Amino acid sequence: MNGTQLFEQYLPYAGTWDEMCTGEHIRDQYSQVFKDISQLSTEVLLQKDKQAGELFMNQGITFTVYSDDAGIEKIFPFDIIPRILTGAEWRHIEQGIAQRLKALNLFLKDIYSEQQIIRDGIIPAELIASCPHYTREVYGVRVPHDLYIHISGIDLIRGQDGTFYILEDNLRTPSGVSYMLENREVTKRIFPGMLTASRARMVNNYPLLLHEILGSLSPGHLSNPTMALLTPGVYNSAYFEHTFLARQMGIPLVEGRDLVVDNHKVYMKTTAGRQQVHVIYRRLDDEYLDPLVFRPDSVLGVPGLISAYRKGNVAIVNAVGNGVADDKAVYAYVPAMIKYYLNEDVILPNVPTYSMEDREAREHVFANMENMVIKRTNQSGGYGMVMGDKASEEELKAVKEAILETPREFIAQPIIKLSTVPCLIDGKLQPRHVDLRPYALCGPAGIRIVPGGLTRVALREGSLVVNSSQGGGSKDTWVVDL
Repeated sequence: MNGTQLFEQYLPYAGTWDEMCTGEHIRDQYSQVFKDISQLSTEVLLQKDKQAGELFMNQGITFTVYSDDAGIEKIFPFDIIPRILTGAEWRHIEQGIAQRLKALNLFLKDIYSEQQIIRDGIIPAELIASCPHYTREVYGVRVPHDLYIHISGIDLIRGQDGTFYILEDNLRTPSGVSYMLENREVTKRIFPGMLTASRARMVNNYPLLLHEILGSLSPGHLSNPTMALLTPGVYNSAYFEHTFLARQMGIPLVEGRDLVVDNHKVYMKTTAGRQQVHVIYRRLDDEYLDPLVFRPDSVLGVPGLISAYRKGNVAIVNAVGNGVADDKAVYAYVPAMIKYYLNEDVILPNVPTYSMEDREAREHVFANMENMVIKRTNQSGGYGMVMGDKASEEELKAVKEAILETPREFIAQPIIKLSTVPCLIDGKLQPRHVDLRPYALCGPAGIRIVPGGLTRVALREGSLVVNSSQGGGSKDTWVVDL
């Protein structure tokens, strides 16, 4: 079998937007890929698929699943057929994400100072007060350039009619950007001619942009600040990414035990003595950062770090307390934030969201459970989620009881059939559902978004859950100008 036959046998799901096909036609952005792959035999494609897996294995590109008895280190599954967006689609996504981040940043500044959005009745005070990630310990702390969100991974999906929706905001320690970069490097190795011929925009300048933004946030606007990436250590699920980014940027990778606070300044222990650290890119959750302020049993953080932060002697990236802005219950109010702070119409809409604290919304959801996805407001990675169309009666009964007991901890959304892309599975091209996580960097000079992001794939047939911890994989994401 050759590539042409693979495409001829490809059957998209009925009633679902397919990224490659419209009816019997190949979308223009896929024309070069169609042309190049059509010239290859199935055997060659399978060989390239095997080569890609070996490249990931040899480079140690892994993630961690703590609950897997077979071993916690997993190679991130990679599908060799790229997901391709047009330049016009990307402009729309870029504009929508930039708008959203501007509003969310203004919200964070407001909620940790004047709280005008609450005074004006746009967001209920009890919603913020009940948020476990609203960090009162940093209320009133001024952050450099009034920027709270420096690094974000905004999850997007495309619905049946081709509309892009924001699914989730990741504003604390978003992960996955190393897979975006490594996916591109592997694609260069297995399809060098195809990548060049399609003129896909580059993504490999992300570490350079990140380094520039970290440097621009230093207290006192130093010309050559000392920066460090703070990791929880080798047992963290994203440790590969921590080492990758530190190496790419040329900055030290440190653990809490490598840092010390003296006179409200942070120092790194080195063989040449102490060296002051001005910017910390933390990959550590708020509650573990400083045992003197948050969890006293944390051995991962740095005693006194928050005192240095309050004094303005160190910048922490992302800012402490951002979790209030990516709480799934607060997510429902982001369109209102955009109108309130920017006086603009939303460019990228939310997925319709029902708060389980609202009695009428709760009754509607309970009456339509088979069409809903139920999510816990402060869990991620696909955990704490119930798909109504796949759940058993016992599971639906259990989640109803949990909602009635603690309604603040749940939201519900209608199940949206995510768009599909072709994947090489068992020697055939088969459709699988995907989402998209573009990575945005925010600094004093504005917002930069590398073109593409991480496409996550639900590799199980019919599944809508794309998270790596739930069996998902990824694809290289191309942005091409037609």
